Amino acid sequence: MAICSFCKCNIPRGTGKILVLRSGKILNFCSNKCEKNLIKLKRKPTFFKWTGAYEKGLKKEIEK
Repeated sequence: MAICSFCKCNIPRGTGKILVLRSGKILNFCSNKCEKNLIKLKRKPTFFKWTGAYEKGLKKEIEK
């Protein structure tokens, strides 16, 4: 299973989208929402409550 590059959720087999950058980096997306937020709007996933990165960011702040 692939993991979304923005929200860190599992992507079921046969769904989602793969984007390959010129540098060779592969980005997997579960939805257009995630793709647009990362590529077009250039947002950081740590600022949005619906992403897995947001929860990890909260844990780091609590540990400090």
